[in-house]
Amino acid sequence: MQNKRIVLDTNCLLACISSKSENFIVWRDFQLGKFILCVSNDILEEYHEIIARKASPTVAEGVVNAIIESEYVEFIDPQFHLGLITVDPDDNKFVDCAFAANATYIVSEDSHFDVLRDISFPHLLVIKLRQFINMLESR
Repeated sequence: MQNKRIVLDTNCLLACISSKSENFIVWRDFQLGKFILCVSNDILEEYHEIIARKASPTVAEGVVNAIIESEYVEFIDPQFHLGLITVDPDDNKFVDCAFAANATYIVSEDSHFDVLRDISFPHLLVIKLRQFINMLESR
């Protein structure tokens, strides 16, 4: 799992950051370098915005700074904007990042990503948070 490069959608990140969460293993294993988190500036901005709204601005600053300062993050500058998700175009930032990063997985619970299953190119694997946790636990 250590060489896996993932893109984590915002709601999945939000579900992982509390040490009291059953999903905390994702945040912990990111900090331990069990996988590489791929992010773009647009993704970091959304992380900050949503976490500030749902938790607090202080928590958002802490999470985003931890990501930025991590040696297990890869900053991606997507050059292609594929526009594959039409129902919620805002989700395309995750798709574009995953494509540019050659990510192993996009981890998301969002049904808007289901359209990617029917697209042969680019081949982007979307898995649910529980599937990803199961992979982390089985290593």
